[in-house]
Amino acid sequence: MKEIMAVIRMNKINQTKKALAVQGFNSLTCVKVTGRGKKKVNYELIEKMLEGEEEIIKSKEVTESITEGHRLISKRMVISVVKDEDVKKVVETIMNVNETGNPGDGKIFVLPIEDAYRVRTGESGKAAV
Repeated sequence: MKEIMAVIRMNKINQTKKALAVQGFNSLTCVKVTGRGKKKVNYELIEKMLEGEEEIIKSKEVTESITEGHRLISKRMVISVVKDEDVKKVVETIMNVNETGNPGDGKIFVLPIEDAYRVRTGESGKAAV
């Protein structure tokens, strides 16, 4: 089993959930997170991508003078545990939905899962997933 952690844009979460469900991957956890990558943040690009959302920068001049390039950006983390043979399909699905060609499209991490337990029944391993 593998855990797939994907950090994606806020405005891509519904498309990502739908695409994963269409592929048969309904089980996931979504968490609101904030973070940043290595490069300087282009706030104008963020404003354009958040069209119609509440997170548009209110006072760009003040923000730039205090925290230019260091502000944390709101993202979503999608977490799913899948069988080893499904990793490629899940990763490709997430990448296809979230790729815009711009910095900030996200990151996907794949981690090994040693074991899993279902609390209600006590099942373990693949049966618990």
